[in-house]
Amino acid sequence: MTEEKQKYTDEEKKGLMCGANEDYILGVDAAVLGYDGIAATCAISFGIKSGDFLCIVGDNGAGKSTLVKAILGLLKPMSGQIFLFTQNKKLGYLPQQNDIQKDFPATSQEIVLSGTFAMSKWYKPFYTKAQKECVDWAFDMTNSEDLKKKCYRELSGGQQQRVLLARALASSKSMIVLDEPTANLDPAASSDFFDLLKQINDRQNMTIVVVSHDHAQALRYATHILHLSKDKAVFETAQKNIEEAQS
Repeated sequence: MTEEKQKYTDEEKKGLMCGANEDYILGVDAAVLGYDGIAATCAISFGIKSGDFLCIVGDNGAGKSTLVKAILGLLKPMSGQIFLFTQNKKLGYLPQQNDIQKDFPATSQEIVLSGTFAMSKWYKPFYTKAQKECVDWAFDMTNSEDLKKKCYRELSGGQQQRVLLARALASSKSMIVLDEPTANLDPAASSDFFDLLKQINDRQNMTIVVVSHDHAQALRYATHILHLSKDKAVFETAQKNIEEAQS
C-alpha cells in the first residue's frame, strides 16, 4: 500500500540536514529525556529508515520506556530533537499490559477497531467500510482471523499480544512501536511473536521499533540495535554488534 510523500516543515528539514535524509522515517538528534527538569537519559542520537527493524535494549532504568514515550510524542526532549516522518505523524503502538487490561471485556474485533479511530469522522456514529477493511487486513497480517469474534479476556497471553499487534497495525501501515511485548510470554510464545514481527517487517516493509529485555533475541531479528545505559547510547547494525561480540 502506497502513501503520499510527507511534506516537511522548515524545522524538520533542518533536522534532516543534521545527518538524515528523506529516506529516514525517524530521527533522534542528541535528545536528552527526563522528568521535572531531571535527566533520565544520556544524549541519544540515531536514525532509522523505512523497513528497518530496531530493537532497543539496555538495563532497567536506562530510559528505554522513556524513549518510547518521546517517540510517541508524549514527552518533549529536555534538549535535542526528535523527528517523525510517517504519514500524518501516525504510528501504531503496543504498550506493556497490566492485569486490568488483560481482563478487558470486549471482542478481539472491537479491540482492533479501536485502533482505527483516527480514520473516523466525529459526525459518523458507525465504522466505515475503510475502517472494517483495515481491521480485516490487520487480522490477516497477524494470522489471527480466527480470534475476531472471541472475547479478548478469554485468550491466552500470546493470542492477546497478536490482537494488540493487529490493533497497532490498524493505526499505522508504516511504523509500529512495541514496549516489551513478550515480557510475560513463555520462550516459545515469545519466539513465535518475534517470528511474526519479522514476517510483517519483510512482507510490508514495515518499520518496527521494539523494546526488548532479551539482547540475544534482538540480535536474531533486528537490523539495528540501540543499547542504552545510564551514560551512553550506542546505535549500530545488528551485524556489527554480532561481529564485535565475536572478536
